[in-house]
Amino acid sequence: MQTALMNWSGGKDSALALYHSLQNKACDVRYLLTSLNDSFRRISMHGVREELLDQQAQRLGIELLKLRLPETTSMEEYQLRMAQILQPLADAGITKSIFGDIFLEDLRLYRENQLATVGMQGIFPLWKRPSMELLEEFWGLGFKTIVVSVNGNVLDRSFCGRVLDRDFVSELPANIDPCGENGEFHTFVFEAPYFSQPIDFQKGETVEKTYHFQNTEGEDLTSTYFFTDLLPI
Repeated sequence: MQTALMNWSGGKDSALALYHSLQNKACDVRYLLTSLNDSFRRISMHGVREELLDQQAQRLGIELLKLRLPETTSMEEYQLRMAQILQPLADAGITKSIFGDIFLEDLRLYRENQLATVGMQGIFPLWKRPSMELLEEFWGLGFKTIVVSVNGNVLDRSFCGRVLDRDFVSELPANIDPCGENGEFHTFVFEAPYFSQPIDFQKGETVEKTYHFQNTEGEDLTSTYFFTDLLPI
């Protein structure tokens, strides 16, 4: 049997990828691995509190590993810290790393190249499946998720803090992937067929944050994101 870790963001794609991996009797998922902004103790990119991430892991009954990152980190430092977590796992016999990626070829290639440096291989259970097909399966299995982060460059604030359902998808602009695969939005799963019980929370405030960065050509760019805080109950 293949032993694996699940790259767990707490959102819908990783949740559905984990579901398929757990159904695959040839795959033994030993760990969840999540990147956290250590300054704020929140899931990277999603902004979800660490306490809610812990509740997901507890309801799953799978050991959670946390990659703690500073508020700002270079790609080189990220890769080093990731390797420091992955290499001992690979040495202990974890051979596979599972991802919820759907169709971003360059991202998959990057992941596979990084895994190869520690002797691991990637598994992509959702790869190349149509986004709406994945959502219909997600809903049909009883998963429920809420949008916690929105890229303000492509979507307005009103999409943040909403349950991702058919009404949400119907209101998306035509150029937005229904699964947010291009980073348009991120989610938090609060109910799942493999959770021992749903996760209770209250919605807090929605805040706007602006980030300044340079692209690979050295151009100065600005991105705006909206985050809806979820408060553990």
